[in-house]
Amino acid sequence: MTTLHLLTATRVLSDIRAGKTSPIAYLDSCLARIASREPLVHAFTQFDPDLVRRRARHAPPGPLHGIPFAVKDVLDTADQPSEYGSPIWDGHRPFADAASVAWARAAGAVLMGKTVTTEFATRKPGATANPAGLSHTPGGSSSGSAAAVADCMVPLATGTQTLGSIVRPAAFCGVVGYKPTYNLIPRKGVWNDADTLDTVGVFARSVPDAALFVAAMLDFRALMVPDRPAVPRVGLCRTFQWEHASPDMQAALANAGRHLQAAGASVEDVALPPRYADLLAAQTCVAKWEIAHTLADEYLRNGTGLRPPLYERCSEGYKIDPADYQRALATGRQCRQMLPDAFGHCDVLLAPGAPGEAPEGLEWTGDPLFNQIWTFLHVPCVAVRGGRGGHGLPLGLQVIGRLDDDSRTLEAAHWIQLALDERG
Repeated sequence: MTTLHLLTATRVLSDIRAGKTSPIAYLDSCLARIASREPLVHAFTQFDPDLVRRRARHAPPGPLHGIPFAVKDVLDTADQPSEYGSPIWDGHRPFADAASVAWARAAGAVLMGKTVTTEFATRKPGATANPAGLSHTPGGSSSGSAAAVADCMVPLATGTQTLGSIVRPAAFCGVVGYKPTYNLIPRKGVWNDADTLDTVGVFARSVPDAALFVAAMLDFRALMVPDRPAVPRVGLCRTFQWEHASPDMQAALANAGRHLQAAGASVEDVALPPRYADLLAAQTCVAKWEIAHTLADEYLRNGTGLRPPLYERCSEGYKIDPADYQRALATGRQCRQMLPDAFGHCDVLLAPGAPGEAPEGLEWTGDPLFNQIWTFLHVPCVAVRGGRGGHGLPLGLQVIGRLDDDSRTLEAAHWIQLALDERG
């Protein structure tokens, strides 16, 4: 078996242009990797090598020509089932691709298969294991996408985030996770959990790969990061949830700040406005209300098909006073208006991407509390590798940008990742 699957998408595309390899050679290496590792990692719900090869033969020319990608099974695909992690939708065959899937294919990318999601992208996990430690969770709800990229089965994958379902799995698995500004990637054909929060994003093994993937989907070339990114002004943001960060994570953020400053960045501590202390509770209220009301048919007509934790969560959501839901929405709007004050003179903020290393066991995907407020604020976030914890598992940080400032956020994240990787 070749080791081509270890290469990033940007490197492979460069090698293809230089005549050093071919799309089919790279595809075959990824297929062999899946055949070898899928029995251990369980990243996919739908995977058909023959179908993949047929897709590859018909892939159009484009910026992603021949590059494999995986799709979280809450995004519709016209040629494979979309079951949303639930037996209620077992065997469901959509008529069309989700918009993001359609644009990725139009850019020449080859769909490898559907990846494991938690039930309706909420709580109950599937069988996916973390490649960094098979007895540990990969995070959720984009479990399979994060694991497939981390294990070099594919270089690119799609995910969604309602609470922390891109950044947290990326942090746990040691890969890049890019949650764009809310609604940058169209949500048509994506399972709807919470209209106020749901955001489509991507996983990759480098920031340039993540930027390329979304830029190619949207024909948004300004997202592409330069080879020599500008030195950013970075604010270290411990957030109001800091006491829940593990000692390893607290040390990782402090060490990152010192290293970035030594590498030439302007680094300062940033305290969020006091009003932001209410954001976590407000986001939780909005998520519970909207998920419960979205799952009306599944709850009312197919309630026995829902796993008990989700059924109970829906029951809680229906008990929320509509006035409390409206107040929670208002908190989000007010805090978005205060974003310039939160950033000050900084280009980006750097905060924990998760409380610490991935928890042991596969029955819980970890706590999203370090992701929720940023999802609610609709700002772009990029998970980057921040070292390893005491158990040898990845520690992920997140780079947070200003609203609609995705290009600068990705460029800063690229610079930060390069600087942190230089530590060895």
